[in-house]
Amino acid sequence: MAHIDLKHVVIVGGGVAGALAARSLSKKLDPTRHTLTLINSRPCFIHLTASARMVVTPEGHLEDRAIVPLDRLFQHGIGTLKVGRATFIVETAPGKGGVVVLKDGERIPYSALVLALGNSWPGPLHFPDSVQDLRAHINEWRSKFERSKHVVVVGGGAVGIETAGEVKHEWPAKHVTLVHSDDMLLNDAYPEKFRRALERRVRAGGINVILQDRVATPPEGTIGITTTKGIRLDDADLVVQAYGSRPDTELVATLDREAVTPQGHVRVSKNLGIPGHPGIFAAGDIIDWPEQKQAHKAVEHVPVVVANVLSYLEGKALREEYKGSPETIVIPVGKDGGSGYVDLVGGIRVVVGDMIVRKVKAKDLSVDRARETLGYKR
Repeated sequence: MAHIDLKHVVIVGGGVAGALAARSLSKKLDPTRHTLTLINSRPCFIHLTASARMVVTPEGHLEDRAIVPLDRLFQHGIGTLKVGRATFIVETAPGKGGVVVLKDGERIPYSALVLALGNSWPGPLHFPDSVQDLRAHINEWRSKFERSKHVVVVGGGAVGIETAGEVKHEWPAKHVTLVHSDDMLLNDAYPEKFRRALERRVRAGGINVILQDRVATPPEGTIGITTTKGIRLDDADLVVQAYGSRPDTELVATLDREAVTPQGHVRVSKNLGIPGHPGIFAAGDIIDWPEQKQAHKAVEHVPVVVANVLSYLEGKALREEYKGSPETIVIPVGKDGGSGYVDLVGGIRVVVGDMIVRKVKAKDLSVDRARETLGYKR
C-alpha cells in the first residue's frame, strides 16, 4: 500500500470563528488524508452573547447552558481538541507549513493554520481558562453586583449598555449609572437616530447616563467617585470597566510582527489569508477589517476561511473572498426589550424597539441556538 502523507489542519481559538470553522472542516476533510486539531485555552465555548446576564444574576443558571463543552464539536470521525495555550508559531518556510508551540512545550505540526484568537476583555468578562475558576469568577461578580448599592458602568458600548441593563432589571431599586466618553452611546459606525433612540431606551429603564465624561477605576472597596469633569457620585461602590477590549494577537506577532497593525489586529487579504504566509488564515475579532467586531461577523468569516483552506490543501487557487456584511446590532436593556439597528441592502436603515429585541435576543440570548451549532441538540 502506498504511503499517504497526512496534511494537518490546525485551528487556534475556540470562540465563534474557531469553533464553527472546526465543526465545518470536520464535515469536509477526508480522515484518511487529513488531521484536524483545535487548540483552545479552555475545554469549553463561552457564549459571549449571554455573558452580561450570566455575570450579573444566577437566575436561570445561565452558566450551565452558556458554557458549552466542546466534546460534541467534531463530526465524521475527524478532529481533536487540544486544551492549552499556544505561545509560538514556527513557520518552516512560507507555504511549507510549520508547528504551533504550546506553553507546555508541545509542538503541533500544521500544513494549514487558522488563527481565530478573539478579544480579551477587562472586568467581569475577563474569563479564566479552567471551568472551575470560570464558575468561581462568575459567582464572585454576581456577589459584587448584589452587594453594591450604586453600580457605575464605564463604557457605553454594547457590553456596557447590556451590563447596566441587566443590573437594573435584576434590582430595580439599585442605582445604576452609565458613563461614556462620546456625546452619544456606541460609536459613529451607527447613525445618530439609532444612537439617540438607544439612549432614550436606557434612560427610560431608570439608568442614569453621563456622556462626554470618564471615570478612572478606583481600588476595590472605594465608596464615592468623581468623574473627570467633576461630577460626584458619592454613594458609588462598584465601578465596572466595560471598555478596553483588545485583540489577542501576541501569537501572530511570533510569526510576523508586520502582520499585526499598531492597533493589534491582523492584516488579511480578501481571502482572509495573512499576506506573505500562504496557508495561514485569520478570522473573527482579530482581523483588520473595516467593520464592527461582533459574533455574527465572525460567522460570516467562516465559510470563506473553510473554502480557502480546502482549496489550499488541494493546491488550487483561493477563490472565496470576504466582502463584508451590513452593520446590524441588537442591544437588550434587561430582559424585556432594548433597541436594535439593521442596515439592509439598498441603504435601507431600520431601528427596532422592545418587541423585536425581546423576541430575537433579550428573552433567551440565543443560548439554545449556540448550543445546537456546537452539537448539543435542544
